[in-house]
Amino acid sequence: LCLFFFLQVLNEKKLQEVDSLWKEFETPEKANKIVKLKHFEKFQDTTEALAASTALVEGKLSKNLKKILKKIVAKDAHEQLAVADAKLGGVIKEKLNLSCIHSPMVTELMRGIRSQIEGLITGLPSREMAAMCLGLAHSLSRYKLKFSPDKVDTMIIQAISLLDDLDKELNNYIMRCREWYGWHFPELGKIITDNLTYCKCVRKVGDRSNFASSDVSDILPEEIEEDVKAAAEISMGTEVSEEDINNIIHLCDQVIEISDFRTQLYDYLKNRMMAIAPNLTIMVGELVGARLIAHAGSLLNLAKHPASTVQLLGAEKALFRALKTKRDTPKFGLIYHASLVGQSNAKNKGKISRMLAAKTALTIRYDALGESTSAEMGAENRLKVETRLRVLEERGIRRISGTGKALAKTDKYQNKSEVKVFDPSGDSTLPVVSKKRKIQEVDEQETEVAVKAKKFKADIK
Repeated sequence: LCLFFFLQVLNEKKLQEVDSLWKEFETPEKANKIVKLKHFEKFQDTTEALAASTALVEGKLSKNLKKILKKIVAKDAHEQLAVADAKLGGVIKEKLNLSCIHSPMVTELMRGIRSQIEGLITGLPSREMAAMCLGLAHSLSRYKLKFSPDKVDTMIIQAISLLDDLDKELNNYIMRCREWYGWHFPELGKIITDNLTYCKCVRKVGDRSNFASSDVSDILPEEIEEDVKAAAEISMGTEVSEEDINNIIHLCDQVIEISDFRTQLYDYLKNRMMAIAPNLTIMVGELVGARLIAHAGSLLNLAKHPASTVQLLGAEKALFRALKTKRDTPKFGLIYHASLVGQSNAKNKGKISRMLAAKTALTIRYDALGESTSAEMGAENRLKVETRLRVLEERGIRRISGTGKALAKTDKYQNKSEVKVFDPSGDSTLPVVSKKRKIQEVDEQETEVAVKAKKFKADIK
């Protein structure tokens, strides 16, 4: 509405019955028996009404409202002022020393007044009232969209999405450039591994026959330049036309331009993240932090998530698949790409990601809802996670006793390995003795048999 109005309560006893208060506002006649119009102040234009409405929404005391309340205080200082916003009531009480009341009864009273506003304020046709409400609502919505702090979140979301798209396109362009120019000079791709240096070198030289007379010392080190020139003289690549080289050079120009723009966009994103969420940036880095904000929709939505959800953001498919198949659930999502998780070994990644998610959730809420813009909290929490990571890596197991904390006394492990030599005798079950007998052994056995036979005959006789 484009006006300020104040109503005085006539029958305070009926206000005590909160549950049945709505019955007193069923008709305009009943409503006039409960409250009556005491003061009326009209705004000059929509701009003034918008400024006053914005101040009320933000819980601030506007100049016009302050003037009106001073008049009321001068006349009825002993009266209580019912306010629907507790924050606004605190400001009025602090600046004007006027007693304010905020309770469920006041909420029901405001609801009843809104329902019978046309009957309580006379002299305003319903059509004009609807037009004023609609105009002010549009102006207020336009103001919120124009000066919304959430728009900065939108800038971060768009920037990180564009950065990912640029990486994909850049990768495709570079692959195409290497494959295309590789038909003409295949040895260059093995000598120069950096993609941007490769494209700069191709753009400057063009045909491989120009390498011998070209100076690429500003792009390549001296040793690599010599290798490239030597490879160009004995290259096995096919000959291409000048038109083909021009198209390849144009593609290299595109790659270099996109790379420069990506560097500029990354710096922009880094500055934005440090301005909006400095503690989150220190904990997980600007890229992971921006991806978390983009996944949640805004920094405020991300602040509403618990630490367990922050830990698994980005791994929803794996989580629900694991729940469906009754297998182990994932331990990390987007937070896996944070530097602290990357530093830990495979055994401790789950523990570190859980602790990092807990500390990250605190820093997100501090950035989203706190008034301070310092990054001290993020630095302290990162130090705690790093200390915990160091303890896990060094196997510093601590036990808590009744008297306090003490280091667990464990004997130092010594690896006593005995080197055993392989015994080949157990590989075969065949006898080691050769099957072929010597002639001497055969003669001895025949002599023994002959002697035994003579003894046997002698015994028979």
